Amino acid sequence: MLTLHTAGLLVAGRGTEPLRGGAVLVEGDRIAATGPYEELAAARPHARVRRWPGVLTPGLLVHGAQELLEGTYYPDDPYETAELGTEPVTGAEALAALELTDARRGNSARRATQRLLARGVVAVAGRLTVPAVRTAVARSGLELLPPAVSGVCAGSLDPLAGRERVEEAFHGVLQAGAPARFAVFAAADLPELAAVGATSCVATVIGGRLLHRRR
Repeated sequence: MLTLHTAGLLVAGRGTEPLRGGAVLVEGDRIAATGPYEELAAARPHARVRRWPGVLTPGLLVHGAQELLEGTYYPDDPYETAELGTEPVTGAEALAALELTDARRGNSARRATQRLLARGVVAVAGRLTVPAVRTAVARSGLELLPPAVSGVCAGSLDPLAGRERVEEAFHGVLQAGAPARFAVFAAADLPELAAVGATSCVATVIGGRLLHRRR
């Protein structure tokens, strides 16, 4: 099936010029074409169209997967928040007190991946050692990459944390033949996105599938 995703501004990444009224044509799990919406819609009139507000960019990357997904516990709302609160639990002593099983670690990681998808994240970098956590990441659709070089801001759910420019968080480039993984944010352009943050994400697509959509 062909799907045409269009937004107010398309930023394809890697030095490309932003395109007003741009669009990404997706076929299966790959990008078939990018360009002005009018041109792509005329060439593929039978494609399903998804119109998004804001700016469409490559999906984002976060570092520190082990800290985020194995070194942090995300309470199950509403079942655990009365006891543990709503904030993620960190620290060796606090985590040891929870006496976590592999199943609880996997469920915590699943809740974390949902938060990442809601921030336009399509990939995490780091080394995971708990099988249940690795399974949660694989099932989420997120790509797991090797640990990054030192000096990269790690361990934050916010993919823009520590970045001087939004483009530094992009994972890949939107072009024909590339994997169909991108995000849309409720911002007019990249400077506004930097100001409002990644929680302004309205949609995240991985492998051509819409895995997050703001309700």
